[in-house]
Amino acid sequence: MTSLHLPDQRAIIDRRALAERIAAAHGGAGPGARSEIIALLREGLAQGRAELARRLAESPAAGHAVTAGHAFLIDQLVRAIFDHASTHLYPAANRTAAERIAIMAAGGYGRAEMCPHSDVDIAFLIPQRDTPWCEQVIEAVLYLLWDLGLKVGHSVRTPGDMVRMAAADFTIRTALLEGRYVYGDEALYAEAVRRFSTEVVQGSERAFVTRKLAERNARHVRVGDSRYVVEPNVKESKGGLRDLQTLYWIGKYLHRVRTASELVDVGLFTRAEYRSFRRAEGWLLAVRCHLHELTGRAEDRLTFDLQRQVAQRMRFADRPGKSAVERFMQFYFLMAKRVGALTGVFLAHIDEQMGARPPEAKERAVRGFRVSAGRLAAPSADWFVRDPLRLIELFRIAEAERLEIDPATMRLAARESGRIDAAVREDARANALFLDVLAGRNQPEAVLRWMNEAGVLGRFVPDFGRVNAQMQFDMYHHYTVDEHTIRAIGLLARIERGELAADHPRATRLIGKVASRRSAYVAVLLHDIAKGRGGDHSLLGAEVAERLCPRFGLDEDETDLVAWLVREHLLMSATAFKRDLADPKTIEDFVARVQSAERLRHLLILTVVDIRAVGPGTWTGWKAQLLGELYDLAQERLRLGHAFTGREQRVAARQRAVAAELAEEAGLVAEHGGALGDAYWIAEPPETAVRNLRAYAAARRDGRPLLIDTAADEIRGATLVTVIAKDVPGLFYRLAGGIHLGGGNIIDARIHTTRDGWALDNFLVQDAQGGPLREAAQIARLERTIEDSLAGRVALAPGLAQRPLPHGGAAAATFAVRPRVVIDDKASGRFTVIEVNARDRPALLYHLARALSEAGAIVHSAHVTQYGERAADTFYVTDAGGAKLADPVHRARLEAALLEAASDAFQAQLADA
Repeated sequence: MTSLHLPDQRAIIDRRALAERIAAAHGGAGPGARSEIIALLREGLAQGRAELARRLAESPAAGHAVTAGHAFLIDQLVRAIFDHASTHLYPAANRTAAERIAIMAAGGYGRAEMCPHSDVDIAFLIPQRDTPWCEQVIEAVLYLLWDLGLKVGHSVRTPGDMVRMAAADFTIRTALLEGRYVYGDEALYAEAVRRFSTEVVQGSERAFVTRKLAERNARHVRVGDSRYVVEPNVKESKGGLRDLQTLYWIGKYLHRVRTASELVDVGLFTRAEYRSFRRAEGWLLAVRCHLHELTGRAEDRLTFDLQRQVAQRMRFADRPGKSAVERFMQFYFLMAKRVGALTGVFLAHIDEQMGARPPEAKERAVRGFRVSAGRLAAPSADWFVRDPLRLIELFRIAEAERLEIDPATMRLAARESGRIDAAVREDARANALFLDVLAGRNQPEAVLRWMNEAGVLGRFVPDFGRVNAQMQFDMYHHYTVDEHTIRAIGLLARIERGELAADHPRATRLIGKVASRRSAYVAVLLHDIAKGRGGDHSLLGAEVAERLCPRFGLDEDETDLVAWLVREHLLMSATAFKRDLADPKTIEDFVARVQSAERLRHLLILTVVDIRAVGPGTWTGWKAQLLGELYDLAQERLRLGHAFTGREQRVAARQRAVAAELAEEAGLVAEHGGALGDAYWIAEPPETAVRNLRAYAAARRDGRPLLIDTAADEIRGATLVTVIAKDVPGLFYRLAGGIHLGGGNIIDARIHTTRDGWALDNFLVQDAQGGPLREAAQIARLERTIEDSLAGRVALAPGLAQRPLPHGGAAAATFAVRPRVVIDDKASGRFTVIEVNARDRPALLYHLARALSEAGAIVHSAHVTQYGERAADTFYVTDAGGAKLADPVHRARLEAALLEAASDAFQAQLADA
C-alpha cells in the first residue's frame, strides 16, 4: 500500500557501498571472510535502523515513511546478499533457463509496511524443482538473513506450486495477494502474478470476501468485540491495522488494485475517505513502530505501561483535567472509530457490487426516508442539507422501526453532521426525537452507537462529544467513557425489557415502578458527562444536567431528579461497599441524602447499570447482595420514618427466622443468642447466624480454644470463613494474615465479641481468580495457616511479602496511587470510621490491621473494595475502652502508621527483607 520512494535513501543504507565492501571482504578469501561479511551486513542493518529510529523521533507520527523505510532497508540487504550469493559464492557463467530466481516480498513486507521488528516474509520463485544452483543460492541467502537475527518466513515455489497452494489455502492466498517484486528474474515474477490472477483469483471473489469477513469477525471476538477496550492491540483489535488491511485485501481481490489510492478509482472510497484511510493507517503504523522500539520486539499490544511511554514519544502533553496519556489514548480511539466508519462505508459498496443483499419485493417510505431490505436510507444527497433535523429523525426511525441504517446514508449523515448547530440543538422537535432514541424500547444501545459513530450524537450533545473516545487511565474501567455510557444505556433497556431478571431481579421490579422512565435514561446518559474536566465529575455533571434536561424537554421535577442522580451516582456503591450496613448511622446518613423512595429506586437502577457497564467481572454476587441489603434497609427507614424504629422488632424477627432454620436445634438461640449483641443479629443474615450458632455451641461444648468453620457461598461468590477463638489483642490482624498466607483474599470482615469474651469473626474470602475456595486442599491449607498464625508458628510479614500480586498486579505498578487516610467520627454513632485508599497488593488488609492494633485501636468491622489497581479498606474502630478515637495526638500517630503501611516503600522493604 505504501510506496518505497523515500527521501535520502542512502542515509538509511547505501547498497552500492555495502556491495563493494562485501566484494572486498570476499576477495580476501581468508577463513574469516564470512564473519567479516556478516559483520558488514549487521552494521548496515543497525545503522539503517538507527537512522529510521532518528526519523521516527523527529517525526513521531510518520508511520508510512518509517515503515516504508524499514521495508527499503530489508530490500537493499536482500539484494546485496543475493548478489553476493549468486556472484561470489555460487557463480554460474552460463545459467540455464531453470537457473533463475525471483524474490518476492509477502505479507506486511510485501505491503512495504514493516515496523522495526516485523517478520520478513519472502517467497523465492524458481522455474522448476531440483535445480542445485537455485537451492544453493537460496540456502546461502537464508542463512545470512538468519545470521542477522531477522525472523524470516520463507517459501520456495514454482509458479505452478504457488497456484496450487494458493487455491487450497486462504492464508497463502492472502500473503501472495500482497506480493511485491524485490529482486531477481522479473519475467518469472510476472508469470507467477499472471497465473495467480487468472487461475486463483478469477471466479473466487465472493468466496474470498466471505472468508475474510468471517476471519475479521472471529478476530474481533477473540480480542474483545469493541474498539474501545482500554489495552487495545494496535494490529488485531477492532478498528486496528488489520481491519484496514482487510479492506485493502478485499478491494485488491475484487478490483486488482495495486495501491490503496486506487480504491478511489474503483468507487470504494471518496477522495476524502481515502485521505482519512491514509491518516488513520499512518498514525497507527507509527504507534506500532514506537511499541517495537520501546520493547525491542514485535509488540502490538498497547498495554498500560507502554501507553504512557508512547504518548511521551508522540509528544502528547498534559492539559487541565486530562493527562498526556489520556489525550493520546483518546486520539487512538478516535482513529479506531474512523477505521470503523471507513469499514462500514467500504463494506456497503462491496455488498452493492456483489449483489449480497437482494432487494425487497416492495420498497416503502417512512417520513420521506426509503426502507429497502431492512435498511433505512436517505432519498437524496441533499436530504439532510434541506432539513438538518432529519439527522436526528434518521436515528429515531431506525430505533422505532428496528431498522439498520444504510452505510451510504451513514456516510452522508457523518458528512453533514456539522449542520447540527445551536438552532437545531435548541429545537423542541429535535430534542423530542432524541429523547425517543435515548429511551427507545427496541434498540437504543445500537442506535446511539451508530449516532455516535456518525458524529451526530457529539454534535447534538456537545458535552457528550467531549467524552467521545476518552479513556480513564486505570485498571478498573474497561472502556472509554462514551462506550461505557452507551453500554449502560443498553443494560438499562435490557432490564426494562425483563431480559436480565435473573441477574438483577430487584432492578427489574423497580424499573416498572419509577414515575419517569425517561429520567432514568437521561441520568445514565449524563452520569459521567463531566469526566476529564479537572474537578469532581459528579458535581460538574449535575450542573450539565441542570442545563441540558430542560432542553431535552424534561420538566422541573425530572430535571431536579436527574441532576441529583448525576451528583449522587456514586453514593449507593460507596455506602454499600465501604460502610457497615449494620450500623444505624450508616443508614441514617444515606437516607438523609436520598430523602425519597423515588430517588432510591432510580439510584439503585443507575448504580447497577453503571457498575455492570464498567466491564467483565465488575458485577459480582457480593456486590448485588450489599446493594440489595442497603436498598431494603433504606426503604424500611424511609417507610418507618426513624432510623431506630423497629430495631428491637428486627432483632426478634431475625432470631425467630434463625430458630426456624435450626429446627430441632432452635434452643441454641435462647442458649447462646444472648451472648451476641443486637449489632450481630442485624449484621448477619439468617443463614450465616445458623452456621455461627452451631459452631459456637460446638466450640463451647467441646472446650475448643479455636474453631474454624468454612462454607462456599456461590451467590456471594466467596467462601464464608468463621473463626471462633478467645479474644486477645491483635487477633484480627493475625487472622487476616493467616487467611492471606493461605491463599485467600478477604473482601469483607465482620468482627463480633461475645459478652463472655469470645471472638466470633466472619470473613468473606475469595481465591486469586475472584471466586470461592472450594477444593478440600485449599480449605485445609487455609485452616492450617490460620492456626499457625494464631499460634505464632510462622513469621507472617516475610511470608506475605512473597505472595504473588493480585490479579493484574504487575500492570498496577504503572499507575501512581498515592495512599490516603480519612478518619471520620460522624459516619457512625459508636465507632470512628477509618478509610484507607492505596495501591492494591498482597495482604494490604493485614498490614493495615496490624498498624491499627499496634496503635491501640480495636477493629470491629472491616470492608474491602477493589477498583482495579486501587483498594479502599474501611475499618470501624474504637479505643481499648470502647470509645471513639478522640485524642488528636493518637489520631495523628495512627494516620501516620497507616500511611506508612499503605505505601509502596513499605511493601518494597518487606520484599527485600
